[in-house]
Amino acid sequence: MRIDIITLFPGMFAGVFRESILARAVAQGQVKIVLHNLREHGLGRHRMVDDYPYGGGPGMVLKPEPLFSAAEAALKEMSEELGAEARIPVILLTPQGRPFSHRVAQELSHLPGFLLLCGHYEGVDERVRQHLATDELSIGDYVLTGGEPAAMVVVDAVVRLLPEVVGAAAGEDSFVAGILEHPQYTRPTIFQGWEVPSELLSGNHEEVAKWRRLQSLRRTWERRPDLLSLAQLTSNERRLIERWQAEAKRARQPGTGGSGSPQFPPGQELGQPSQEQ
Repeated sequence: MRIDIITLFPGMFAGVFRESILARAVAQGQVKIVLHNLREHGLGRHRMVDDYPYGGGPGMVLKPEPLFSAAEAALKEMSEELGAEARIPVILLTPQGRPFSHRVAQELSHLPGFLLLCGHYEGVDERVRQHLATDELSIGDYVLTGGEPAAMVVVDAVVRLLPEVVGAAAGEDSFVAGILEHPQYTRPTIFQGWEVPSELLSGNHEEVAKWRRLQSLRRTWERRPDLLSLAQLTSNERRLIERWQAEAKRARQPGTGGSGSPQFPPGQELGQPSQEQ
């Protein structure tokens, strides 16, 4: 895979891309990351890349000419390396884009490459969005000083999904199965009086898998219930969630003395959902 990034500040990426898993993926040839300095495509003696917005208002807007020039140069290089038939999305990073998610990361991980455009200041000239970008992504409902941190997030999330970068561990991450990941424990078995759950120490793989699935469901229901509507759940699991909801509703009623959080049900109540069709 090849990922190209157009940015005003290529130095921001040095630490992120030269450490840990991303650095190893680059060294092993799993991915090639190329940075393009937008300033090199600036206009005039001062390499100008921005200007005041028409109609007035605060801040500066990135001009279309440098962005189109930089993108055309990058796409030419990418096509020569990946092949003229390769589909190369041009992705503008902007708060107005579609939400970036694990599913989007999976989509991008199957491509031979893609080009990221890092916005800055008050954004980019609208003609860049209309006639250059083929997609727009947002990493959250907040505003950053520029698209560089967003580009780092997208690259990290995509590269770790490539074969042999993280391996089988990526298949158990949160969101992979549509729900959050189960809690993780390591040695010591007892730390400051807090013990590792006995199910994880049993050596019974079926019991461990059942416990992890139950914990994942519970954690998702408590923290991200919006994910459950799209998750692949068995009828047993849906009935269990309905029971939690009913218990929580009863606990919130005046005079019950409850805290609003139902007691965690024993693992065996979940049954063996993985075997149910």
